[in-house]
Amino acid sequence: MSLRDEIATPEGKRQYVRTLFATIADRYDFITVALSYGQDRRWKRKLTTLVEPRQGVRVLDLATGTGDIAFALAAAGADVVGLDVTERMIQLANAKRRSASANRSANANRSAKALAERSADRARFLVGDMLALPFAPRTFDVVTVGYGLRNVPDLGGAIDEVARVLRADGRLVSLDFNRPSNRFVRGCYFVYLTAVGSMLGWVLHRDPDTYRYIPASLKTYPGGEGVARMMTARGFSRVEHLPVLGGLMSLHRAYRS
Repeated sequence: MSLRDEIATPEGKRQYVRTLFATIADRYDFITVALSYGQDRRWKRKLTTLVEPRQGVRVLDLATGTGDIAFALAAAGADVVGLDVTERMIQLANAKRRSASANRSANANRSAKALAERSADRARFLVGDMLALPFAPRTFDVVTVGYGLRNVPDLGGAIDEVARVLRADGRLVSLDFNRPSNRFVRGCYFVYLTAVGSMLGWVLHRDPDTYRYIPASLKTYPGGEGVARMMTARGFSRVEHLPVLGGLMSLHRAYRS
């Protein structure tokens, strides 16, 4: 069965994604930097700016991975819950938090780890599914998603769950790969992602298919504009689609009506 066939159904995609991210969790931080040539950090800083984090803001960071976005928001004063469906990702995020707390207790100097140290007490992490969020309605002021909406087996259901846990006029801010509308650009983009993904998959896991999932998932993804339309149709207002890297990546900001 081809990769595209494996992720063609919601249940097939659910099982594939869970297995994939459990496999790559320990390499995840390296891969996000390698595939983006180091731009991933800049994109996440832009997402953080769109959130406008401050003291007392309640944030839910979905697809939190090892916690990069959650820690950045917490360092700015927000109270953050990071949630991910992959248990190993949450273990790694908690390990970062424990290490930051220990470092801060040991010394109060301004080290390179200052960001994590400042945010250790304001971020907590748990395993959970964004299609069945374990929170009451209107719990959060902001929901962030880093590289997550593209991976859910039911994109509409995920947007509905985000809307449910956001307070009135709360914000959804998302960062993800885009599906360029121009056929030539899209074709070149997919070739690049396939070639680089295959190389990294072979070097890191001895399996070239490991990171071919990214272009495969984009072939059925509605793209930045399509996601923006879905957000509007499911009750969000003032939906902004902000192309990044010439439209190869996307940021979204939307407000719950």
